Amino acid sequence: MQTTGPLAGVKVIEIVGIGPGPFAAMMLADLGADVLRIDRPGGSALKAAPADKDILGRNRPNAAIDLKAPGGVELVLDLIEKADIIIEGFRPGVMERLGLGPDVALARNPRLVYGRMTGWGQSGPLSALAGHDINYIGVAGGLEPIGRAGGPPQVPLNLLGDFAGGSMYLVAGVLAALTHARASGEGQVVDAAITDGVAHLLSMTVSMEQSGAWSPVRGTNLLDTGAPFYDVYETEDGGWVSVGGLEPQFWYALQQAYAADGLGDLPDRNNFNTWPDLRAALAEWFASRTRDEWAEVFSASDACVAPILPLQDAYVHPHNVARQTYVAEFGVTQPAPAPRFSGTPTAIRSAPQAPGANTREALSAWGIEQVDDLIDRKIAFQN
Repeated sequence: MQTTGPLAGVKVIEIVGIGPGPFAAMMLADLGADVLRIDRPGGSALKAAPADKDILGRNRPNAAIDLKAPGGVELVLDLIEKADIIIEGFRPGVMERLGLGPDVALARNPRLVYGRMTGWGQSGPLSALAGHDINYIGVAGGLEPIGRAGGPPQVPLNLLGDFAGGSMYLVAGVLAALTHARASGEGQVVDAAITDGVAHLLSMTVSMEQSGAWSPVRGTNLLDTGAPFYDVYETEDGGWVSVGGLEPQFWYALQQAYAADGLGDLPDRNNFNTWPDLRAALAEWFASRTRDEWAEVFSASDACVAPILPLQDAYVHPHNVARQTYVAEFGVTQPAPAPRFSGTPTAIRSAPQAPGANTREALSAWGIEQVDDLIDRKIAFQN
């Protein structure tokens, strides 16, 4: 597959897992890497969507290989010899038991970057246990602060753990290690743990907590809905708007809009004692118009007020349309590759593929000979 993007020419093997591993592989493929997705015959039991709509599988072919069949591991090792990066997302020890651990892989390809994506990491007392995003962000300290005062912690989908604390750190890690490997000829293992990544993402919050600027009481701080000028408000039609007027000049712009409605001055935001009155005034004001009417009021304002959009509305918001943030490709509306590059543009080159849909073509493209024999021997599977 002809690729564009800043990673064109980089060869990556993805041993298919769930969630953060596939997202990291998608991102590498979006950036132009030649990613070979190695799936088990029949695919994973846990599927986020049907194969043809599973956006995490886009931009790369899917080859099905039975790693437990005689010759399956050797086939993957032959591929590893040709790769720059391999990523996997199993529990610690699984790849070693399969015969594809880092020691074996690096012996075959000393320049290989071996990326390992787990929740708990490759070491520590929890490393061998099962878990999911909600568990990892809980232990890392990222879940407890999210929510309103007097309420329970609120789960931020699986954005914070799986994708921000996991996938993004795996991508950053393997690309950093690749830079080192190309300069030195030495590969290495990248241990990307979601708990580590989430802790790292909390750097600003930890700084505030350590300096006494962050209360341990949920929902009472500047950025956790404690401040009425950094919160969400319901609109007349049951929609919502976000208010983020932190800096004085932005808050002034919001005050001007409030005064233009003939409502006088808002309570002093610098006096904590007036925050309940300020919140009540803002709630009453925003309840007086619909979400889209407020979007129009603030469409050219620096007041930092923006509508909160369901996904279907986000697809067609004028800003997202102008930037082609969401695009319709291969019959599926999906986020466009990000970020953007002026000299090496990225693209959505192929639709998600079912397990084994491209086995023959993909293995041949990676220089594997006698692919039909591998299929006949049920080492590889073409679906």
